Amino acid sequence: MEPLGATTIFLAVCISCLLFLSAWKKMSGSGNLPPGPVAFPIIGNALQLYKKNLPQSMRELSAKYGPIFTIYLGSERVVVLYGHEVVKEALIDQGDEFSDRGRMPVFERLPDKRGISMASGVPWKELRRFTLTTLRDFGMGKKSTEERILEEAHFLVERLKNTHGEDQLYVCWKLELRSQLKSFCFS
Repeated sequence: MEPLGATTIFLAVCISCLLFLSAWKKMSGSGNLPPGPVAFPIIGNALQLYKKNLPQSMRELSAKYGPIFTIYLGSERVVVLYGHEVVKEALIDQGDEFSDRGRMPVFERLPDKRGISMASGVPWKELRRFTLTTLRDFGMGKKSTEERILEEAHFLVERLKNTHGEDQLYVCWKLELRSQLKSFCFS
């Protein structure tokens, strides 16, 4: 073997080993995480999950490791809560621990993190509370809102039937949208 080929192969093996060890260190430094299957570097538990039937995979892992277990999707660590009782306990009994939002790398690059879609922590909780209160004031979740929407939808369908295929869909939609907004705001 020539020296250049041996050097190239040696460098490729060294770089592969460094990448492998780096990924392994990231995945094994889990701290106090729930148990789970051993994950491969870079691909995680992809070989142990049935892509066609993911619920069956989760059921099998739950039977083996308990209702709370850790898997890796690629190199991303995921803690799975499997079962109604466990999810209920996590979201209701320990709601304060789980009420914050997860990390969203897309939004981390934006300089101005305002608004309900980008906030997290205390500002997000305040925005969420304000939004839900305002929507409830406008009738979200009330039966009267559903009845009004169905009534307006019925009027829209009737109006569309009367157009006979003419090009008035945009005007009709705009009028119905205005009617719906007026109905919500002023009644």
